[in-house]
Amino acid sequence: MMATLLESSYFALFLIVALGFVLGKINIRGISLDVSAVIFIALLFGHFGVVIPKELGNFGLVLFIFTIGIQAGPGFFDSFRNKGKTLILVTLLIVASACLTGIGLMYALGIPTDEMAGLIAGALTSTPGLAAAIDATGSSAASIAYGIAYPFGVIGVILFVKLLPKMLGVDLKREEMRLDNERREAYPPLQAAVFRIGNAAIEGKSLDFLRVRSMTGAVISRICHDGTVELPAPESVLHVGDLVKAVGDEAALERAGTLLGERVAVDLPLDTAFEVQKILVTNKKLVGKSLGVLSLQAHFNCTVTRLRRSGIDLSPAPELLLKFGDKLTVVGQKDSLSALAKQLGNDEKRLSDTDFFPIAMGIVLGVLFGKINISFSDSFSFSPGLTGGVLIVALVLSALGKTGPIIWSMSGSANQLLRQLGLLLFLAEVGTSAGANLVATFQESGWSLFFVGMAVTLVPMVIAALVGYFAFKISIFDLLGVITGGMTSTPGLVAADAMTDSPAPSVAYATVYPVAMVFLIIFIQVIAAVL
Repeated sequence: MMATLLESSYFALFLIVALGFVLGKINIRGISLDVSAVIFIALLFGHFGVVIPKELGNFGLVLFIFTIGIQAGPGFFDSFRNKGKTLILVTLLIVASACLTGIGLMYALGIPTDEMAGLIAGALTSTPGLAAAIDATGSSAASIAYGIAYPFGVIGVILFVKLLPKMLGVDLKREEMRLDNERREAYPPLQAAVFRIGNAAIEGKSLDFLRVRSMTGAVISRICHDGTVELPAPESVLHVGDLVKAVGDEAALERAGTLLGERVAVDLPLDTAFEVQKILVTNKKLVGKSLGVLSLQAHFNCTVTRLRRSGIDLSPAPELLLKFGDKLTVVGQKDSLSALAKQLGNDEKRLSDTDFFPIAMGIVLGVLFGKINISFSDSFSFSPGLTGGVLIVALVLSALGKTGPIIWSMSGSANQLLRQLGLLLFLAEVGTSAGANLVATFQESGWSLFFVGMAVTLVPMVIAALVGYFAFKISIFDLLGVITGGMTSTPGLVAADAMTDSPAPSVAYATVYPVAMVFLIIFIQVIAAVL
């Protein structure tokens, strides 16, 4: 009966997933496989003839890669500008050291060039690399060698990623806290303070004339003149002795004090006609528009004092572009706030709704982009492939945020669900396909090529870890992303992603993966042509 059930791909799939989660929960000295344990169960099932259809694996792959790209997109270009050179340098070191290790062992052991080209592609789990090896050598031996090196290329990266923090003595939770503190320092928390106007130079000057926001970085939220508290407007005039409430980070408030006068320990309660409300931006028509363009003060007589995005409070600068899900803290009259809430959307339910059109359309564009073949000469051409095409398109769309009426984003919960579903399908299919011929391949081709493949997988990761962590001082999360991206290992990214809530590994992976893919193809073609 069990044999009959295992012939059903959906039963086998969910059994592999269930047993993988059981294995992943086992913790030995602080180390567990988590979700990546699914691939080890899949290898075992594959050895005994269980097959998960390739299309299910590809379906999971595109879901996983697309959600990674959508999440990483907003931070990708910042990361590329700030850390791109260092991360790419380490990536080139990974690819170059893999190829040099292979070349050295090729000469030492007398391995044919066509087999070594396939071994390098398999050790770095690169299907585009295999295609380049077969095209350059015209030999089926490249695919056999690829099949020998591929299983450890998958397993070795996962194990290395899991063990690396322990080997380097890094506490991941403490590192997460350090990164969170750095983020808070980059975006200091906003505070409120009240100032008594004491600067005679601003007597009788309007807020529009003084340009307090651009000069200090603080936002004036209330003005008290002759005992009456009112909301500020561009034409509001300041007088010596007036009380002014401002919102900003500590540095902005210090600059405001220099301009306005001394800080005083009083509060400025609003008249009962005014309220403070938090309003969500869920109107897709407003996404991508700046606060200045909306002119909330002129149209609604309301003042935005802060904007909260992804857990961070931002100062509401006029040039700040709105994103779907932003939460505005607004001061105004009740009727005006109700009208503004309708304008902005303020529909919390829409944050949890998932619009599948952008997901489907984005994946379609990614698959089409992956089919593009770019020819540099008669002997060298490059195609992004399924993974590269979907990843690049997702990064670009996520960074754009909006195209016409289409919002290229999804809620955190939807992203997490689709990503988890995708990676489980992918790991189950990859594991069963690798396990199907694992023993037979070793018996047919011997173990020597397997151990050479192990060396080509391990040496680059060890070099990258040592150089990246100790020489370039790359954070452990960026390092995990660079290693998995440099090794073009999606299962490795799965393992890294399961180890932390930080998006840093995914962002680093997305930064270097296309570079690694291109240079690996070039190096393999050079090896085949020259050696």
